[in-house]
Amino acid sequence: MRDFPVAVDLGARDGSFAAALAASPASARVGLLIETDLSAAMLRPRSGRRVLLDEERLPFAEASLDLVVSSLALHWVNDLPGALIQIRRALKPDGLFLGAVLGGETLGELRTALTQAELEVLGGAGARISPFLDGYDAVGLLQRAGFVLPVADLDRVSARYPHPLKLLQELRAMGETSAFADRDGPKLTRAVLARAFEIYAERFAEADGRLPATFDIVTLTGWTPA
Repeated sequence: MRDFPVAVDLGARDGSFAAALAASPASARVGLLIETDLSAAMLRPRSGRRVLLDEERLPFAEASLDLVVSSLALHWVNDLPGALIQIRRALKPDGLFLGAVLGGETLGELRTALTQAELEVLGGAGARISPFLDGYDAVGLLQRAGFVLPVADLDRVSARYPHPLKLLQELRAMGETSAFADRDGPKLTRAVLARAFEIYAERFAEADGRLPATFDIVTLTGWTPA
């Protein structure tokens, strides 16, 4: 395994990657880790090198980094292909990008329940859940951005809840609620939510009555040409 003198963690949040790296033998291969985030509040408790930035406007010089990692942050960017191109440009020749994004069928159960409820109650449905990267398109995006040896892996995680409201509360606590700039669609009323909860239970409840929520994690790996 090669060494990575300068590494950047895009979307460091609470520093989970830095903590995992510090506990790993691989930490000896990373000379400097720079943690970044769009949120100053997230970065404030971090003790190491840190940069406040927008993942769609990277300030790093061309060919200045050896490794870029991102753990469940890039699904928030508006232009993922553009962000990947900037990452590739910031990496040195033979540099590595390793990222994980929510994708595929993430929150498919909730999306189905909300859409059906809105159609029944309001006669039309608005976008309530952000679009996610299709795992089948991930390799193509890496190639389009200029990476070589691209790989995309999909891991499916199913969490279980006693009630859909518990899922919504957890999503809010995670900072993963919808952030659409255009909110001109129909309002999410209590009647729609109540019907969505019923549909969720009717269609997806398991034998013990608990409700699954699917999270697909797409892991992207790509190298810059040597």
